[in-house]
Amino acid sequence: MKISRDNPFYFITFVTNDRLNVFQKRELKNLISMSFDEARKSADFSIFAYVIMPDHVHLITSSEYKSSVVLRYLKGISARRIIDFLKKKNFQTSLDKLGHKTLKGNWNYSLWQHRSNVLSLISENILMEKVNYIHQNPVKENLVKTAGDYRWSSARFWNGNPADDEPLEVDAQKIHRRKA
Repeated sequence: MKISRDNPFYFITFVTNDRLNVFQKRELKNLISMSFDEARKSADFSIFAYVIMPDHVHLITSSEYKSSVVLRYLKGISARRIIDFLKKKNFQTSLDKLGHKTLKGNWNYSLWQHRSNVLSLISENILMEKVNYIHQNPVKENLVKTAGDYRWSSARFWNGNPADDEPLEVDAQKIHRRKA
């Protein structure tokens, strides 16, 4: 895949409702990683870079579909899986923070804020700027000392040193980059 105006990549950011730190536990980070992989396979899009932070996610994707379709799959599948997990494990405090009662007296849950930030990337320079931004997020938040130390990020792939048990594989090898 070659990045261009005709074939943009998307830098996507979405945030948990009320910036709740949902993704602090390893179990939930693994679950959202699996959810993103399921979404990628269901909607046939590529994930080139990502980071899962305690209260938000950054991804770089590409698809023949509009970014809104990719977002619907990513947010929809992950929300279903996370809410089901919280219910199964009886994490009522988290559910209370994510839920609201409907007029009929039922409970609805919203994992993600409705609004997401999507930026079209049309050049390799901008792509690399955003990849670096994504990978430095855990370092800036003092979660790790170096980007490659953060398990829920694509930094190791981009550094050519992926772990055998990566939580989410990326499609970085599909990018056709200019020769230096």
